[in-house]
Amino acid sequence: MSVIDNQQIKQVSFLLIILLLAYVLFRELYTFLPGFLGAVTMYVLSRKYMFRLVEQRNWKKSLAAGILMFMSFIIILLPFGLLINMLTDKIGYAVSHSQELVQGLEQFNLRIKQSTNIDVMSQVKLEKLQEYLTAVLPTLLGATFNTLTAIAILYFILYFMLVNGRKMEAWLYEYIPLKDENVLRLGTEFQKLVVANAVGIPAIAVIQGIVSLIGYFIFQVPQPMFWFAVTCFTAMLPVVGAAAVYVPMGLYLLGTGMTWQGIGVLVYGFAVVGTSDNIFRFVLAKRIGDVHPLITVFGVLIGVNLFGFIGLIFGPLLISMFILLLDIYSNEFFTKKREVRIKH
Repeated sequence: MSVIDNQQIKQVSFLLIILLLAYVLFRELYTFLPGFLGAVTMYVLSRKYMFRLVEQRNWKKSLAAGILMFMSFIIILLPFGLLINMLTDKIGYAVSHSQELVQGLEQFNLRIKQSTNIDVMSQVKLEKLQEYLTAVLPTLLGATFNTLTAIAILYFILYFMLVNGRKMEAWLYEYIPLKDENVLRLGTEFQKLVVANAVGIPAIAVIQGIVSLIGYFIFQVPQPMFWFAVTCFTAMLPVVGAAAVYVPMGLYLLGTGMTWQGIGVLVYGFAVVGTSDNIFRFVLAKRIGDVHPLITVFGVLIGVNLFGFIGLIFGPLLISMFILLLDIYSNEFFTKKREVRIKH
C-alpha cells in the first residue's frame, strides 16, 4: 500500500486553493470576458508591428502601443461601431413601433395571398412574431451596450499587453505545463486561428455586404446602406448567410408590385452574392486559413448566446481553440504510450 508523502499533500492542497480562487475570479469577472478575448485577439494581430516599432525603430513602448491602438480603432472598430449604431437606431424604432411593423407584414401577407393564393404568414404566426419582437429587440439593444463596454475593457487590457508583450510571452512560455515543441506549436496555431476567425470571417462578410450593396443600388432598394449593414452581420451567420436578407427582400418587392426589382434582387443574390461568397472564401482560405463550417455553425450559436454581436467572431474562435488544445494534450501525454504499443 503506497503512502502519500507530505509534499504531495501540500501540492494537491495548493492546487485546490488555486482552482478555488480561479473559479471565484472567473465568476466575478465573467462580464469582462468578451473584452479580454478581444484584447487577446487584437494583441495577436498587432504584436509583430509592436515589436518592429520598439525593437527595430526604437520607439517608446507607450507611443507604439498608442499608435497601434488608434490605428486598430480607425480601421477595425470604428466601421464596426458605425454599423452597430445604424442597426441600433432601427432596432430602437422597431421596439417603439412593433405594432406598426406587424401591421405592415399583415398587409404584405395579404398582397401575396391575393396574387399567389399562398398564405405565407397566418394570423397566429404574426401574433407570435409580435411577441418575439417585443421580447428580443430590447435584448439586442442591451447586447449593443455590452459590446461598447467590452470595447472599452478591450483597449484597457490591450495597452498593458502590448507594453509588456515580451515579458508576458516569456512568462507564458515558462509556466505553460507543456513540452517546448508543443508550446511553440500552441503559439503558432493560435495565431493562425485568430487570423482565420477574427480576420477571415468578417472580411468575407464585408465583401458580401459590398457586393450586395451594389445590387441594392442597381435595383433601387429603399435605404440601401441600412440593408448593407444588416447583410454584413447576416453574412457571418452559417448556412443562410446573406440569403437571410436578399430572399425576404426580393419577396417583399414582388409583393409590393415592384416585380422587376424583386426578380432582380433574387437573381442577383443567388447568382452574384452567393458566387462571390464561394470565390472569396476559397481565396482567403489559401491566404489566412479556413474555418470548418461545423465550427462556424456551433461557434456562432454559442458565441452569440454568450457575448451578443461580438460572439459571431469569438464563438468559432473558442471552439477552434478547444479542438487545438485537445490535439496538443493528446500529443503531450499520449504520444509515448502509442509509441510503446506500436513497438510491442
